[in-house]
Amino acid sequence: MDLKDARKPIPVDKLPSANVAQLWWTVNDIEQEITFELHVKTIGWIALGITGGMKGADIAVGWVDYSGKAHIQDRFAFDEIKPVIDNTTQDWFVLQGQEQDGWTAIQFKRYFDTCDPMDVPIKSGTNILIFAYGLADLDSCPSNVDITYHDNRRGTRILPLRSYADQPGDEMLVGLDFFDLRFDNHKILIDSRNERLLHHLDLFECTSKDVVNDAELLDGICDEVLTGTRMCSSKLATAWAVGADVTTMYPEEAGYAVTSDIDSKYFMIKIHYDNPRQASNLRDSSGIRFYLANELRRYDLGYVLFGTLSRPASLAIPPKTEQFIVDSYCPPEATRNFPSSGINIGGPRTTDEMCSHTFSYYPFVDSLSACMTSIDETAWRTIMNTSSPIDNVNIEQWLRNLTWTPESVSQWQEFYNKAARLIVYDRGNYMDSEVLPAIPKYEDLKVEPCNKKAIRNSTDASCGEPNNSMASQHTLFLFALIFFVLKTIFASI
Repeated sequence: MDLKDARKPIPVDKLPSANVAQLWWTVNDIEQEITFELHVKTIGWIALGITGGMKGADIAVGWVDYSGKAHIQDRFAFDEIKPVIDNTTQDWFVLQGQEQDGWTAIQFKRYFDTCDPMDVPIKSGTNILIFAYGLADLDSCPSNVDITYHDNRRGTRILPLRSYADQPGDEMLVGLDFFDLRFDNHKILIDSRNERLLHHLDLFECTSKDVVNDAELLDGICDEVLTGTRMCSSKLATAWAVGADVTTMYPEEAGYAVTSDIDSKYFMIKIHYDNPRQASNLRDSSGIRFYLANELRRYDLGYVLFGTLSRPASLAIPPKTEQFIVDSYCPPEATRNFPSSGINIGGPRTTDEMCSHTFSYYPFVDSLSACMTSIDETAWRTIMNTSSPIDNVNIEQWLRNLTWTPESVSQWQEFYNKAARLIVYDRGNYMDSEVLPAIPKYEDLKVEPCNKKAIRNSTDASCGEPNNSMASQHTLFLFALIFFVLKTIFASI
């Protein structure tokens, strides 16, 4: 591995609360594998896990022994207890490792999908990562020295591991005019101070019928200005969410039209934050940058949303439920005005953590900007045993008074499976809707069988088994740039 062109890390003293762990990774789509490099401030064992929680976590535990040799163990957590060694196959492969100046650094890799039921596939979109570390090294035989509880030496991050690959270089954008849409003042401009807090960003275009007063432009917390912003909340100009690529290159034959046949065009930017620690006194300048092409493109590009309305009548998921299915459906009526020759779909712009999916497409059709699903009011009146008109406030109050048990959760899932649906179409200049007695039964696409590649590395799968670690390096190693390098800093908890 050629390390001469490796990218230097950001000094940890420039990043608050980032003095515990650092993570680099590269994605190889051809080999369908991902290589990690984890640096942790300890001379004991270090661990990185892919998970949706501690239960079911796929964990790599590594250490560098007294002779400078790096080891890696493939472990699995059946519950919130000590993860056991994976007794099916070893799917984390150690590459090299080093201890220096109180830090342990280990480089290792894994396939996206190992076909192992005790491993978690690394999928497109967001991935939940956990890390932990101990104060002492392990032994290849767990019966001799095994991991102990890490106490508060742990952390977690939500990261788009497979995003940002093959992103266009800045040289492609040199010489192009651009304009920014952000709070203080196409490319998503994420304020580096708040990249952990930014969850998703929507940019809406106000339609020609919207009357906007330049002297009293709305600004503030979404819930406080919701009524005034409804007029500009239908036609999406672009969107971004955690897990999506930062830069989107439109097809050569299509582009988003930034001008129109009206004298002026207004945009509304809406940003949602994820601030579980309730940090205060934060300022943000995240936004969107549009680059203007030198030549007019053949087709205008638009966006369309599919999914579930974000309100109690649509999303009433019982608390502390491990799995609950909410189906959405868009009937053929939605696309009645689309050209008979079809449209070109650009792909989902957001892949996780959302109640809707946003697709770009062309040629643009000004008759559908969204197709959203909700449980119909008649179904709610039946289950609530009332004949009176109800709204989302009534539904929310009724839901809060329910007591949930495993049996009632199962009954609630059955209600969602069979309830009549209200389908809402946003036609741009007006809203349309219809009620379906039930939605068609969903038939999943056939899943391609998992084909596991031959293992090309020896590992520490059992006591005394050798590996081909290149642990004789005497300096902290850094990543070679394969397709891209992305680094994040874990904050200590």
